[in-house]
Amino acid sequence: MQNTIESRPLAIGLTVLSALGRLVPHAPNVTPLGGSCLFAGSRISGLLAYLLPLFVMAATDPLVGGYTRTSPVIYFCFLVNVWLGRRLLRQVSPIRVGATAFLCSLQFFVLTNLAMWLTSAFRGTGLYPATLAGLGACFSAALPFWGRTLAGDLLFSAAIFGMYALLARQAGSQRTVAA
Repeated sequence: MQNTIESRPLAIGLTVLSALGRLVPHAPNVTPLGGSCLFAGSRISGLLAYLLPLFVMAATDPLVGGYTRTSPVIYFCFLVNVWLGRRLLRQVSPIRVGATAFLCSLQFFVLTNLAMWLTSAFRGTGLYPATLAGLGACFSAALPFWGRTLAGDLLFSAAIFGMYALLARQAGSQRTVAA
């Protein structure tokens, strides 16, 4: 499905709505934000694709726990999701969306846990030592969270892209009937 002028308001609306889904009670790391950023990259042109998720994150973070030392890394990871959506989902298919959502979850897991380990190891919090064993312990402890992130990214990416395809198709058929 090509990104058209007519579908831009729909894409923006779905991005904002899905990103605001992080305000709804949910299991840890099972949020629509990763899928929302992936969708924004795929379906919203220009800088707005990057700014929209950042705006929603900045606006909702104070309501869901605030900012942490690793918040800049988390924001960066979501920008990577937008970039992956822009690069890998020009042509959308269920397999491409699923594979890209997997990549999004993987990069989020690696980068955020690397940041957590670096913060712990070099700021002296003592949670993980500045050793390979400490890095391994950090990644091992985070595996259950990655499973949740992956489940959320796959589920919500499928839902957002599916809703977009359904609504765009419905809007197209209504224009045809009206003409």
